[in-house]
Amino acid sequence: MNLWQRLTGILSGTIAESIAQLFARIALAGIFWRSYKTKVVDGTWLQIDETQYFIFENEFSGLPIPTDLAVPLATYSEFLFPILLVLGLFTRFSALALMGMAVVIQLFVFPDAAHFFGWAITVLALGAFLVSRGGGLISLDAILGRITASKAG
Repeated sequence: MNLWQRLTGILSGTIAESIAQLFARIALAGIFWRSYKTKVVDGTWLQIDETQYFIFENEFSGLPIPTDLAVPLATYSEFLFPILLVLGLFTRFSALALMGMAVVIQLFVFPDAAHFFGWAITVLALGAFLVSRGGGLISLDAILGRITASKAG
C-alpha cells in the first residue's frame, strides 16, 4: 500500500498536474487551430478564404448572427485563443472563449447528440479543466504571477 500511496502522490502532485495542463492547453488549441487553418487562404495568416462566407451562409445558417460578422469572429478567435493557450497566457479566459464557441457550434450548427459526444464534449471537458485549474506551472500566467507577486512583496 505504501508504494501505491507514493505513486499516487507523485501523479497527483504539482509537476504532474502542470504537465497535464500543458497537454490540455495544446490539445484544445490544436482543435481550434486546425479549424482556423481551413478558414484562411493558404500561405496567409489572417486573409479569410471567401468560400467561408458561402459555407457559413449555407451550411451554418442556424447561427444567430449575420455571416459577415460570424466568419471573421470565428476565424480570428480560432487564431488568437489557441496561441494564447499554447503560451499559457490568459489561459482561463481563452479556454472559456473556446468553450463558448463550442456551445454555439453545438446549439446552432450541429445540434445533435453524435456531434456533442464526438467533438463538443471533448472541447468542453478540456476547457473546463483549464478554466478550473488554470495554465499550470509551465505557463506565462504562472511566470507573470510569480513576477508580480515578487514585486508586490
